Amino acid sequence: MGFHNQRILPAARKPKDLEKLMKLSYEYIVVLDTHINQLRPIVELAKSHGKKPLLHADLIEGLKNDEYAAEYLCQIVKPAGIVSTRAGVIAKTKQNGLLAIQRLFLLDTNALEKSYVLFERTKPDFIEVLPGVIPHIIAEVSQRTGVPIFAGGLIRTVSDVELALGAGATAVTTSNYELWKHFEPNGQKEGR
Repeated sequence: MGFHNQRILPAARKPKDLEKLMKLSYEYIVVLDTHINQLRPIVELAKSHGKKPLLHADLIEGLKNDEYAAEYLCQIVKPAGIVSTRAGVIAKTKQNGLLAIQRLFLLDTNALEKSYVLFERTKPDFIEVLPGVIPHIIAEVSQRTGVPIFAGGLIRTVSDVELALGAGATAVTTSNYELWKHFEPNGQKEGR
Protein backbone atom coordinates (compact mmCIF):
# COMPACT_ATOMS: atom_id res chain seq x y z
CA MET A 1 0.00 0.00 0.00
CA GLY A 2 1.12 3.59 0.40
CA PHE A 3 2.01 6.14 -2.22
CA HIS A 4 3.85 4.41 -5.08
CA ASN A 5 4.85 1.67 -2.61
CA GLN A 6 6.14 4.26 -0.13
CA ARG A 7 4.67 4.58 3.33
CA ILE A 8 7.06 7.47 3.97
CA LEU A 9 7.58 10.58 1.86
CA PRO A 10 10.99 11.74 3.09
CA ALA A 11 11.27 15.51 3.35
CA ALA A 12 14.68 17.14 2.91
CA ARG A 13 15.26 20.40 4.77
CA LYS A 14 18.99 20.89 4.09
CA PRO A 15 21.51 19.93 1.41
CA LYS A 16 22.87 17.18 3.72
CA ASP A 17 19.37 15.68 3.94
CA LEU A 18 19.20 15.67 0.15
CA GLU A 19 22.57 13.91 -0.05
CA LYS A 20 21.29 11.19 2.31
CA LEU A 21 18.11 10.80 0.28
CA MET A 22 20.03 10.23 -2.94
CA LYS A 23 21.48 7.07 -1.36
CA LEU A 24 18.11 5.65 -0.30
CA SER A 25 15.61 3.79 -2.47
CA TYR A 26 12.72 6.25 -2.24
CA GLU A 27 11.27 7.30 -5.58
CA TYR A 28 9.25 10.31 -4.38
CA ILE A 29 10.82 12.89 -2.10
CA VAL A 30 9.71 16.26 -0.70
CA VAL A 31 12.02 19.28 -0.91
CA LEU A 32 11.54 21.90 1.83
CA ASP A 33 13.29 25.19 2.63
CA THR A 34 15.07 25.98 -0.62
CA HIS A 35 16.20 29.13 -2.41
CA ILE A 36 15.08 29.98 -5.93
CA ASN A 37 18.67 29.58 -7.23
CA GLN A 38 18.83 26.03 -5.87
CA LEU A 39 15.61 24.77 -7.46
CA ARG A 40 16.77 23.58 -10.85
CA PRO A 41 20.02 22.00 -9.61
CA ILE A 42 18.10 20.19 -6.84
CA VAL A 43 15.46 18.88 -9.24
CA GLU A 44 18.13 17.84 -11.76
CA LEU A 45 20.12 16.08 -9.03
CA ALA A 46 17.05 14.26 -7.80
CA LYS A 47 16.02 13.19 -11.30
CA SER A 48 19.57 12.00 -12.08
CA HIS A 49 19.21 9.63 -9.11
CA GLY A 50 15.81 8.35 -10.26
CA LYS A 51 13.87 10.49 -7.78
CA LYS A 52 10.64 12.39 -8.36
CA PRO A 53 10.81 15.58 -6.29
CA LEU A 54 7.78 17.31 -4.82
CA LEU A 55 8.61 20.97 -4.17
CA HIS A 56 7.08 22.84 -1.27
CA ALA A 57 6.19 26.14 -2.97
CA ASP A 58 5.44 27.95 0.30
CA LEU A 59 9.01 27.41 1.52
CA ILE A 60 11.03 28.67 -1.46
CA GLU A 61 13.04 31.79 -0.59
CA GLY A 62 13.03 34.44 -3.31
CA LEU A 63 9.85 33.22 -5.00
CA LYS A 64 6.43 34.66 -4.29
CA ASN A 65 3.93 31.90 -3.67
CA ASP A 66 1.30 32.70 -6.30
CA GLU A 67 -0.05 31.39 -9.61
CA TYR A 68 2.86 32.91 -11.57
CA ALA A 69 5.37 31.17 -9.33
CA ALA A 70 3.47 27.91 -9.77
CA GLU A 71 3.59 28.37 -13.55
CA TYR A 72 7.36 28.94 -13.35
CA LEU A 73 7.85 25.86 -11.18
CA CYS A 74 5.72 23.68 -13.45
CA GLN A 75 7.11 24.92 -16.79
CA ILE A 76 10.75 25.68 -16.01
CA VAL A 77 11.78 23.71 -12.90
CA LYS A 78 9.57 20.68 -13.70
CA PRO A 79 9.25 18.79 -10.40
CA ALA A 80 6.90 15.80 -10.12
CA GLY A 81 4.54 17.89 -8.02
CA ILE A 82 4.00 20.91 -5.82
CA VAL A 83 2.97 21.21 -2.17
CA SER A 84 1.20 24.39 -1.06
CA THR A 85 -1.47 25.83 1.21
CA ARG A 86 -2.61 28.22 -1.52
CA ALA A 87 -5.63 27.41 -3.69
CA GLY A 88 -4.30 29.31 -6.72
CA VAL A 89 -1.02 27.42 -6.65
CA ILE A 90 -2.87 24.10 -6.43
CA ALA A 91 -5.13 25.05 -9.37
CA LYS A 92 -2.19 26.10 -11.55
CA THR A 93 -0.28 22.93 -10.65
CA LYS A 94 -3.25 20.78 -11.69
CA GLN A 95 -3.62 22.75 -14.95
CA ASN A 96 -0.02 21.84 -15.73
CA GLY A 97 -0.57 18.14 -15.04
CA LEU A 98 1.70 17.86 -11.98
CA LEU A 99 0.75 16.31 -8.65
CA ALA A 100 -0.98 18.92 -6.50
CA ILE A 101 -0.69 18.43 -2.73
CA GLN A 102 -2.66 20.91 -0.63
CA ARG A 103 -1.53 21.38 2.96
CA LEU A 104 -4.12 21.60 5.74
CA PHE A 105 -3.06 22.98 9.11
CA LEU A 106 -5.40 21.79 11.86
CA LEU A 107 -6.04 24.93 13.88
CA ASP A 108 -9.64 24.52 15.00
CA THR A 109 -13.03 23.20 13.87
CA ASN A 110 -13.93 26.39 12.00
CA ALA A 111 -10.72 26.28 9.94
CA LEU A 112 -11.28 22.60 9.20
CA GLU A 113 -14.84 23.23 7.97
CA LYS A 114 -13.64 26.09 5.74
CA SER A 115 -10.97 23.77 4.35
CA TYR A 116 -13.61 21.24 3.27
CA VAL A 117 -15.28 23.96 1.18
CA LEU A 118 -11.89 24.93 -0.28
CA PHE A 119 -11.05 21.31 -1.21
CA GLU A 120 -14.34 21.05 -3.11
CA ARG A 121 -13.16 23.95 -5.24
CA THR A 122 -9.46 23.09 -5.66
CA LYS A 123 -9.78 19.29 -5.94
CA PRO A 124 -6.17 18.54 -4.97
CA ASP A 125 -4.65 15.17 -5.83
CA PHE A 126 -3.60 14.78 -2.18
CA ILE A 127 -4.20 16.61 1.09
CA GLU A 128 -1.38 16.84 3.62
CA VAL A 129 -2.81 17.03 7.16
CA LEU A 130 -0.63 18.78 9.74
CA PRO A 131 0.05 17.88 12.45
CA GLY A 132 -0.09 14.27 11.38
CA VAL A 133 -0.43 12.88 14.89
CA ILE A 134 -4.22 13.20 15.19
CA PRO A 135 -5.51 9.90 13.78
CA HIS A 136 -9.24 10.59 14.13
CA ILE A 137 -8.92 13.82 12.12
CA ILE A 138 -6.90 12.03 9.42
CA ALA A 139 -9.77 9.53 9.16
CA GLU A 140 -12.38 12.31 9.08
CA VAL A 141 -10.62 14.33 6.36
CA SER A 142 -10.15 11.19 4.27
CA GLN A 143 -13.81 10.21 4.60
CA ARG A 144 -15.23 13.71 4.06
CA THR A 145 -13.11 14.57 1.02
CA GLY A 146 -12.45 11.25 -0.68
CA VAL A 147 -8.96 12.61 -1.40
CA PRO A 148 -5.88 10.56 -0.42
CA ILE A 149 -4.19 11.92 2.70
CA PHE A 150 -0.57 12.51 3.61
CA ALA A 151 0.10 13.02 7.32
CA GLY A 152 2.97 15.28 8.33
CA GLY A 153 4.30 17.37 11.16
CA LEU A 154 5.29 16.15 14.62
CA ILE A 155 5.81 12.62 13.30
CA ARG A 156 8.63 11.41 15.55
CA THR A 157 8.30 7.66 16.07
CA VAL A 158 7.52 4.44 14.24
CA SER A 159 4.31 4.35 16.27
CA ASP A 160 3.33 7.84 15.02
CA VAL A 161 3.77 6.64 11.44
CA GLU A 162 1.81 3.44 12.01
CA LEU A 163 -1.05 5.29 13.76
CA ALA A 164 -1.34 7.78 10.89
CA LEU A 165 -1.30 5.01 8.29
CA GLY A 166 -3.80 3.00 10.33
CA ALA A 167 -6.12 6.02 10.40
CA GLY A 168 -6.17 6.12 6.61
CA ALA A 169 -3.16 8.20 5.57
CA THR A 170 -1.77 7.06 2.23
CA ALA A 171 1.73 8.06 3.33
CA VAL A 172 3.52 10.07 6.01
CA THR A 173 5.84 12.99 5.31
CA THR A 174 8.78 13.33 7.67
CA SER A 175 12.24 14.89 7.84
CA ASN A 176 13.31 12.26 10.41
CA TYR A 177 16.21 10.27 8.94
CA GLU A 178 15.71 7.34 11.31
CA LEU A 179 12.14 6.95 10.05
CA TRP A 180 13.37 7.15 6.45
CA LYS A 181 15.70 4.25 7.15
CA HIS A 182 13.10 2.24 9.07
CA PHE A 183 10.46 2.45 6.33
CA GLU A 184 12.76 2.47 3.31
CA PRO A 185 11.16 0.71 0.30
CA ASN A 186 12.86 -2.50 -0.77
CA GLY A 187 14.56 -2.54 2.62
CA GLN A 188 14.11 -5.09 5.36
CA LYS A 189 11.74 -2.89 7.40
CA GLU A 190 9.31 -1.77 4.66
CA GLY A 191 8.17 -5.24 3.64
CA ARG A 192 6.92 -6.32 7.06
